[in-house]
Amino acid sequence: MTTRHVTVGVDGTLIAVRALDRAAEEAVLRGALLDIVYAVPDLDEAGPVLASASARVRERNPGLPVKASAFEGGPVQALAQHGRGAELTVVGTRGLGGIAGLLFGSVSLRLAARMRGPLLVVGGGNHQSASRGEVLLGMESDADADAAASAFAEAARRGVRLSVLDAAASRRPAPVPPALIPADQGRDDAVVRVPTEQAVPRRAVAGLRQRYPQVEVEFRTCDSGRVHSLLEATREAAVVVVGAHGHPHRIGPRPGPVTAALLHHSHCPVAIV
Repeated sequence: MTTRHVTVGVDGTLIAVRALDRAAEEAVLRGALLDIVYAVPDLDEAGPVLASASARVRERNPGLPVKASAFEGGPVQALAQHGRGAELTVVGTRGLGGIAGLLFGSVSLRLAARMRGPLLVVGGGNHQSASRGEVLLGMESDADADAAASAFAEAARRGVRLSVLDAAASRRPAPVPPALIPADQGRDDAVVRVPTEQAVPRRAVAGLRQRYPQVEVEFRTCDSGRVHSLLEATREAAVVVVGAHGHPHRIGPRPGPVTAALLHHSHCPVAIV
């Protein structure tokens, strides 16, 4: 598929319907075609679900181009294939917690480890509109440059504020208080006392504020643990954007602990770049 498109996976469940609605909003924001995919063991089973999904999108988003197709096989393989050239791939998740969920994962966890393009995961409690609430960027290092660029673009597209939460701040040495710096060390050594904005990885966002001057940016640091801070911040966000940090696992690559926690417990959809 060469046309600009947003891909979404459906299966007839309520979670998939919420993912479908969000995917349609994202397609409208991008001026892209909506590609609805249903993975089934038998292609003859797909007709009713695809017809219902297409009718719902056309009723709620008149004029949005829609394509619906069935895929014989598993949902991870189907969405990974259809999402290769997509502007965005959207999938729903039940947000199951606990050790079993983290070990064996869901479609969203497995997709997060395999996708080459951006993935948006919509949970059962994610009811926020795509155009309401701020865009939240969770940064772990300067390696998250792609996630930063995506977050700026999302904020500009929606016309909302971007909040940059430095998820690595809690792992950095605390600034040295002035009273603990010997007077004979000179002014240069006191540079550890930097403003909050300077404590955020700067290289990953260098130039982005100039490229997107219309985007209001707020910088935050984690003061109660990076995972807890990110999860709390998702309550008011339209979407949280994080970088993909895959880790090896005996049953296949898995996202890092921050991404996994967001996939299970975020209050808004999670975009993995």
